Amino acid sequence: MVKLCKCGKSMNIRLRTVIYQNKVEIDNVPIHSCDSCNRSEVFAEVKPELTGLIGTLGGKPEKQQVNFNEISEIAYLMMKVTEKKRASDAIEVIIEERINELLDLLLLAQSLQDEPWIEDLRKRLSQIAKHSLTVQDF
Repeated sequence: MVKLCKCGKSMNIRLRTVIYQNKVEIDNVPIHSCDSCNRSEVFAEVKPELTGLIGTLGGKPEKQQVNFNEISEIAYLMMKVTEKKRASDAIEVIIEERINELLDLLLLAQSLQDEPWIEDLRKRLSQIAKHSLTVQDF
């Protein structure tokens, strides 16, 4: 997916650290960045998860570091596709492997009747399903 900056140049997608309230470092947040004018904006597909995370932190959060890829499946998949050891793997294969991994975990969570875990896994699967991830997104 190509996004144009307000300056007219193409923006690249990168994983960056977002600082909230000068206390919370949120690592691995997908960001559109313009190399020409240095403008940055959060990747639209992860805004709901980022907004939800910030909402849980409150107005006066403790100093901490959060790995956004542990919350957002989109961020997780972006990290996976940029790993050097996965460089020759098709994006579709990486996505399929993650879906299968989450489905296996869902079966385990259901067998244990662990409702919070089941809900978390369903949420993760829906993050992937709701966004039509294609090669152009990465």
